[in-house]
Amino acid sequence: MRFRQTENTDIPTIDLIPMLTVMMGVLAFFVVVSVSLSSEQLIQVDLPPEQTNDTPTGAIASQEPFIVEIDATGQLLLNSVPVEAESLAAEMKTYLARNPDKIIYLVPNRQLPYQEVMTFLGDMRAVGGDRVSLALEETEETPDPAVDSGTPAANN
Repeated sequence: MRFRQTENTDIPTIDLIPMLTVMMGVLAFFVVVSVSLSSEQLIQVDLPPEQTNDTPTGAIASQEPFIVEIDATGQLLLNSVPVEAESLAAEMKTYLARNPDKIIYLVPNRQLPYQEVMTFLGDMRAVGGDRVSLALEETEETPDPAVDSGTPAANN
């Protein structure tokens, strides 16, 4: 049996459209799979409740800090009001009983001797314990007159 051999001299044509359609389908499949696998996981966050302006007036009054000042003459001031040492101890006990998380501050004048300030702070700690703290006010520094102000000094 003899087969006929035909000689085909035409160049075969390659149809790219079906091949591109298959490649786009495979690409779309991988894009969908990768997006679904890498989806972001949601994190549950509990936000604090919204604060309202309906706070009672008693709460505002109790938030006032308890500041004891000693001026240069040794006068005691409770929140800028003069007070005696005996009544100060009673006020401290009342304040600390009403406000268990607050601190009492002692602000002495810088001109007072250190020993006097430490003695009074010790007396306050005898009443308030570790809830009594020493506080110092910042002072504005005045420029030093010896520092050159930018103009040359005149020589005589």
